[in-house]
Amino acid sequence: MDVDSLGPVLLGCSAVILLAVAAVRLSGRSGLPSLLIYLGIGLAIGESGLGLRFDDASLTGVLGYAALVVILAEGGLTTRWPTVRPMVGPAAVLATVGTCVSVAVTGAAAHWLLDLDWRLGFLLGATVSSTDAAAVFSVLRRVPLPARLTGLLEAESGFNDAPAVIAVVVLTQQLQGHSSGPWWLPLLEAVAELAIGAVLGVAVGRVGLIGLRRVALPSSGLYPITVMALAAGAYGAAATLHGSGFLATYVCCLVLGNARLPYGAAVRGFAEGAGWMAQIGLFVLLGLLASPARLSAHAAEAVVIGLVLLLVARPLSLLVTVSWFRVPWREQAFLSWAGLRGAVPIVLATIPLAASLPGSERVFDLVFVLVVLLTAVQGPTLPLVARWLRIGAGVTAVDLDVDSSPLGALNADVIHVKVGPTSRLHGVEVFELRLPVNANVTLVVRGEEAFVPGPTTTLRHGDDLIVVTAAAVRGAAVQRLRQVSDRGRLAGWSRPPGRTGES
Repeated sequence: MDVDSLGPVLLGCSAVILLAVAAVRLSGRSGLPSLLIYLGIGLAIGESGLGLRFDDASLTGVLGYAALVVILAEGGLTTRWPTVRPMVGPAAVLATVGTCVSVAVTGAAAHWLLDLDWRLGFLLGATVSSTDAAAVFSVLRRVPLPARLTGLLEAESGFNDAPAVIAVVVLTQQLQGHSSGPWWLPLLEAVAELAIGAVLGVAVGRVGLIGLRRVALPSSGLYPITVMALAAGAYGAAATLHGSGFLATYVCCLVLGNARLPYGAAVRGFAEGAGWMAQIGLFVLLGLLASPARLSAHAAEAVVIGLVLLLVARPLSLLVTVSWFRVPWREQAFLSWAGLRGAVPIVLATIPLAASLPGSERVFDLVFVLVVLLTAVQGPTLPLVARWLRIGAGVTAVDLDVDSSPLGALNADVIHVKVGPTSRLHGVEVFELRLPVNANVTLVVRGEEAFVPGPTTTLRHGDDLIVVTAAAVRGAAVQRLRQVSDRGRLAGWSRPPGRTGES
């Protein structure tokens, strides 16, 4: 490509991105997951559409891994640890033992029903065993669910990419004849990779957090870039040490996203935008790689494996794993239906395809059709299934959004508070907040009006508050605001945070 061709290329890329952004709006109205539209765009501009030919499976796999790093980083930054923490145990067991159960059941079905070789059948099972972080984070968060279900599904989707990748790589190597040794050696290597990924993720996240807090960067725009660089660094460090880079990335960003990160809202906003770009680019690229002429031949096989995966493998994996944690059957039924597939299985299918394994083209086409069918069925029906199972009744939206930003070298912070529709800050007067010493509400933005409040100014739903506080009492100020938002003006009245000897 030269300078003369840069204009048409940028014009084409711009058109694809704008079309994809418009597809998000269409997706929100129709309930159809946007990833299907992105795949459709790739198919439309590919060899059977506008004639753009692309068949580099190896490059697709590399770019797919890079996109998944960004998607997992966004997921970790936006996942709330208090929601995930109680479900880490069930999610970890489901992501490991449950994945093995799913691989075994799906692989056996592929061998018996589709007449695939045993190892190729297990390779297919490993490819489709992982729930997809992009699909879960983009679709599931539009469905009001209890915190434990949201935490379990988000943690599972963040954790199970790593076991699925390890399984696909090991099975591909065995089919190539590159693997030797006892049967338990790959299992031991998988455990070691997961452990290395988890440890490095925590380490990079904590070291990065210390640096971000101690170094006042000259521009707020540098904080999101630094955080995404830390996410990429976690992947790179883990991969270099033969650990799970995907797990390291997710854990690193989980640590960063749940700490008092400077300009946290800007970081999460940047990560969300980067995540959307990664999804758009990845799904369009996967659509380009697929061949519509071949896909239709595998529709019946995809339906068979999809039914096995949805009605047998996924429920059985849940029964074997989360039942030990006393998850009710209604929630297990919803978890079974909410095991969304997306880009991850298709990206994993490029691994044997790039290795030119016999039968790998069939596996890729089958996985592609399977993901499209399952996403088209599961995504739009999730709210209906939740209502039918009476899951999520009475769940409300977040009632208070708090973000803080440092004031450079002044040892002070600015806290931005958004009063939600159910927050009990509504009707509370400013003096009733009883914020810590050295913290004060300095500005209220109500609709189009911004004004400096007095002690008797009454707060309303939808208000934006600007609170200036000394860095030392920022945590206490945020805690007090959340207390009043949850329990009203009398919350903690006898011991207001940061004050002693006052009534």
